[in-house]
Amino acid sequence: MTTVLVTGGAGYIGSHACKALAREGYTPVTFDNLSTGWRDAVKFGPLEEGELSDRARLDEVFAKHQPSAIFHFAALSQVGESMADPGLYWQHNVLSSLTLLEAAVAAGCLDFVFSSTCATYGDQDGVVLDESSDQRPINAYGGSKRAIEDMLQDFGVAYGLRHVIFRYFNVAGADPDGEVGEFHQPETHLVPLMLDAISGRRAALTLHGTDYDTPDGTCIRDYVHVMDLVDAHVLGLKWLEAGKSSEVFNLGTGTGFSVREVVDHSAAVTNQAVPMTEGPRRPGDCVKLVSGSEKAEQLLGWRPEKSDLRTIISDAWRWHQNGGYTR
Repeated sequence: MTTVLVTGGAGYIGSHACKALAREGYTPVTFDNLSTGWRDAVKFGPLEEGELSDRARLDEVFAKHQPSAIFHFAALSQVGESMADPGLYWQHNVLSSLTLLEAAVAAGCLDFVFSSTCATYGDQDGVVLDESSDQRPINAYGGSKRAIEDMLQDFGVAYGLRHVIFRYFNVAGADPDGEVGEFHQPETHLVPLMLDAISGRRAALTLHGTDYDTPDGTCIRDYVHVMDLVDAHVLGLKWLEAGKSSEVFNLGTGTGFSVREVVDHSAAVTNQAVPMTEGPRRPGDCVKLVSGSEKAEQLLGWRPEKSDLRTIISDAWRWHQNGGYTR
């Protein structure tokens, strides 16, 4: 079987990617320090614990498993935290990715699928973003991801490393089979926070900013089902395996929903009201981010088949009722 090294494979998106890889006949090897990931989420291949900043440990894992490709998900990803402590993001995201790239080149593993973000585009209201949109990140999270994209370009020129970069924003939902799902400690994402409020695990959902220049005053985002997202990553891997060129793809539905609209859909799916309070804006939050995915459809044949809000919330609610992970 072809082996793929999955950094952050014990986390939310990474664990779903491991399931998608295993379904397609690959062996996913999770590399994770378990700081935010969960041992219980590693179900589809072996786990190798370690830090991406530890070159010797990376060399050991590459020699042991000899992966043919890398899925790189491991990263810090909280916008507010990146505004308060930008150095943390440059250290953990950028410098660790540099160490990973150097280890990959040394091992001859030259196919690289990278989890980037639409946050590299910054705040561009009224625009459906595409791959040619200007990159103007307004926080260290988006800036760190853009820097890694630049590194991939440079390593491609110097060493022949080929990459597929996926830029996306609000990933939500869960594995419909209930084997893996979204579970963060502490939780920061809208859908699980909202479901926590519905189920009584927290007192209320806080709306961070209700005075944005949107129809209802709350931020607008493009929501993509995690299973659609990881399917795109597998297609990106197959693109590279076919010997095709390095590419950048946006992944989105082209439709945005405000926070209040997501709340309304959740109430309809669960038949329960969402307790809410209003709070101030969070530093670094954009007003509106909506991403088109025409290029991914044309070149990869990818379509977001599960990314309607009802399906996203229904799958997340089913997982949420299971209680998450324990270790």
